[in-house]
Amino acid sequence: MRVEAMIDRAHVRRFVVQYEAYIDGRWQPIIRYDTAHGFAHRDIYHARNPTMKEVLAVQDFNEAFTFAIRDIRLLWRYYRDGYEKE
Repeated sequence: MRVEAMIDRAHVRRFVVQYEAYIDGRWQPIIRYDTAHGFAHRDIYHARNPTMKEVLAVQDFNEAFTFAIRDIRLLWRYYRDGYEKE
């Protein structure tokens, strides 16, 4: 998991939380949470299909950042298995 955040006075201003897996000799992005474009969203990468972008229901960046880290910690295997099955 790669985590980058800009925090100002206990407020997350922007962030990236990305799970990458070493598959077939290469690092592959599997899932990415970020605040690019000014809103919190998740990008789900696929081996053979276009990346899916989903807006997060939580738009408070502090909450979204915490959610992203917890989600990847809990479900990284699920995301990897889905990627590899494609």
